[in-house]
Amino acid sequence: MVAGEQDRRDDETPGNRLLGRVVACGGSRATISAVAEAGQTALTELWSVGRLISISVGENRVVALVYAMSTDQQNWAENRDTVFRIEVELLGEVHPGPDGREEFSSGISNYPYLGAIAHRIRASDLAKVYDTGQNDVCVIGKLTQDETLDATIHVPSMLSKHFAIVGTTGVGKSTAVTLLLHKAIQADPKLRVLILDPHNEFAAAFPDHSVVIETDTLDLPFWLFRLEEFSEVIFRGRPPVPEEIDALRDLIPEAKKAFRGSGDSGLMRRNQEKSSITVDTPVPYRIADLLAMVDERIGRLEGRTEKPHLRSLKVKIMSAINDPRFHFMFSSNTITDTILDTIARIFRIPGEGKPITTFQLAGIPSEVVNSVASVLCRMAFEIGLWSNGGVHMLVVCEEAHRYVPADPTLGFLPTRQAIARIAKEGRKYGVSLGIITQRPGELDPTILSQCSTVFAMRLANDADQEIIRSAIPNSSSSTTSFISSIGNGEAIAFGEAVAVPMRMKFTRIQENRLPKANGASVKASEDNPNSVDLRSIVGRMRSVTGPDISAFQESYLAAESTTSQRTETSVSHPSPHTDDDWTELHPDAASEEPTEIEPYRPEMLPRNPTGPSPLSAHDRFEALRRELGTDVSREQPADGSARPSLRPAFGEAGNEPRREGSIRDQLLKKPLSSLIRK
Repeated sequence: MVAGEQDRRDDETPGNRLLGRVVACGGSRATISAVAEAGQTALTELWSVGRLISISVGENRVVALVYAMSTDQQNWAENRDTVFRIEVELLGEVHPGPDGREEFSSGISNYPYLGAIAHRIRASDLAKVYDTGQNDVCVIGKLTQDETLDATIHVPSMLSKHFAIVGTTGVGKSTAVTLLLHKAIQADPKLRVLILDPHNEFAAAFPDHSVVIETDTLDLPFWLFRLEEFSEVIFRGRPPVPEEIDALRDLIPEAKKAFRGSGDSGLMRRNQEKSSITVDTPVPYRIADLLAMVDERIGRLEGRTEKPHLRSLKVKIMSAINDPRFHFMFSSNTITDTILDTIARIFRIPGEGKPITTFQLAGIPSEVVNSVASVLCRMAFEIGLWSNGGVHMLVVCEEAHRYVPADPTLGFLPTRQAIARIAKEGRKYGVSLGIITQRPGELDPTILSQCSTVFAMRLANDADQEIIRSAIPNSSSSTTSFISSIGNGEAIAFGEAVAVPMRMKFTRIQENRLPKANGASVKASEDNPNSVDLRSIVGRMRSVTGPDISAFQESYLAAESTTSQRTETSVSHPSPHTDDDWTELHPDAASEEPTEIEPYRPEMLPRNPTGPSPLSAHDRFEALRRELGTDVSREQPADGSARPSLRPAFGEAGNEPRREGSIRDQLLKKPLSSLIRK
């Protein structure tokens, strides 16, 4: 006999071993006493943990969930009756409705009395319990208690807010995601799905409905990045230098305005009067213009303290440009306004029959994965916001604890903010969030609390189990008491997409639609280990080519020459405070010649576009010596050239007393008024 085979088991007929009696009852729980006649266990399995039972109370039948069992004795009596107790949690009741039809409702109107009869639940009652009351439901599996009944969810309710799938490694999370997404796009043809795929495994799951974006086909222009996201790329995940960030904040808007003035973008010309350009405005600009402006600021006669930071910033930018892994950001076609094509391709608008985008993150450098995820999540929210809900977007975050960890000091702040904004405000604009994680304890609890539907698969960690217990409604908290031992492919679904917490088993997916890493089957290599070609693997590892920067180099040199012409006037009228003031105390710097720029080499140091000062350090030193009348010795360097030295003023060893005729003493003896006049 299986559950649901008989509809009624509430008659006190002799030999009916399924009967039990209520011996204790509280506000949400009750205890039932039953007997296993002659020690038989053939039917006692119908009381097992996780099953629903029914308690007759007048015309109503109270539905309860078994969460614990025990015997009155310490052992099981063979060939004798054994009394055992069943602990249940009260979920709701089946009662006649206004139209006379029976229906299920959560909550208890008539509590069981002591001695009330408990029995196996009817199959019809079990169907009423899990009935969502909606017509447009999707079948995703079978009920664990009765495999003859379908497990259904209401997809619009699941997508109206957000959903989460949690479970340890190997329990079938990716398979469950594949099944749910197939059901989602069937239920809502207007839905657009963006999967952040860190393991490159979902491309094989949606061969007919998805577009795969990988490092070879990715084109995400750098000018779509906000300042915080761009700095994550430039500084390679290290803490940014405030002075360099301030320089970027000042110069990037100028570079954007310079590009807009060049007339390359008709879209920006039309919007020129409607908006102002800021550092975060997603409009194109040329890195060549940005570097030329950095050179111009380096060449200025004032602001000598910020020049080391500017030189360091330029080296970082050039290093990122030369890194072949960042080709998707700095390719040659990123200097044109391609935002419409980029959005249409990534977010599948209009879609052309493929509403899913699997964004493979495995090949993207770890330093910029967080920035890329931040850009995508932020743009998904803005598309829903500015389209007034015209685009229904679903963002699926695999391994979500990487992007929004529970520890606020970890992770990338812009990514956390972008995902949190979708979680808190996305449902207002038709943007939903799908969270998949194997460690819910390491996930930001704010994100998980915003998920209205949760599929909890097997979790072995106590902290993770406690997180799920806190998310389940109080009336069904005992549901997770056995979550650490459910089988692969099983889940406990609760939330708005289901009527009551439901233990179910997902439908198996066809073998050719299962998620696979890189879309390849592991079994093929196991059958024939010699088929693995190490040369092709190494070739793939070395196949990363550098970006095509020929156009960038030409534009940079042109911008640099323009900058040099623009600074000639300022050089011909030097300020009283020039760099030669510094070289007087650093004679070695006076003999250094400016080096020729080698564009796009990381070890390149920027030269001063202003060239040498009109008055050299040697001439200024001689003028100062003649004015003070001080006999300053000269030392001959190794190259034979003469250069001034202040060593006599300090002694050979650096610790001898200062001579009376030193430059410092002469200056101190002069009247203050004469120094001010000079």
